[in-house]
Amino acid sequence: MGDRTADVLDATLRCLLRYGARRTTMDDIASETGVSRSAVYQYVRNKDDAVRRLAEGLHVTAMTAAREAAAEPIPVADKVFGIASAKVQLAAGPFAESPHAAELIDEQARLCGDICRGFTDDLHGLLTGVLDEAGLDRPADTARIVLATTIGLLSAGRTDLLRTATDALLDGFGTTVKTLEGEQQ
Repeated sequence: MGDRTADVLDATLRCLLRYGARRTTMDDIASETGVSRSAVYQYVRNKDDAVRRLAEGLHVTAMTAAREAAAEPIPVADKVFGIASAKVQLAAGPFAESPHAAELIDEQARLCGDICRGFTDDLHGLLTGVLDEAGLDRPADTARIVLATTIGLLSAGRTDLLRTATDALLDGFGTTVKTLEGEQQ
């Protein structure tokens, strides 16, 4: 992605956070970018394309963080927290202040819901792998519960409880999990 495409997507983000997807226009994006409307079309096909590309980029960045957490030689509880935190990070920063953020990060969103669902599915797979490697019984179910809890905390505005929640969930399954080095946690 060229620098100008990044500028257009950054401008799209600012417009979306300000106006929402329905009210944002290509003229808004062009004005925010500082170029003509026809120039914006050199980088994106239309507003929907800009929104989807923006959402994809945000989710790729979050998934990269989740994969990095999963690959660290740290206790499983820390890995699970790190993976769940990737979902939370999508809602942080400028998104926390905008009523329109859900249009980019909500699985029910018209334009980007499929991207968000794919991201959650990928997180589920990553969590399942980490939990399976740790020897946890029913890792796929545990991963679903971790994600449901994370989503619930996001909805309630209580992401400050994520660490406590992930630790409690793992403790509640009554299974001792191991780090990659085989140490007991």
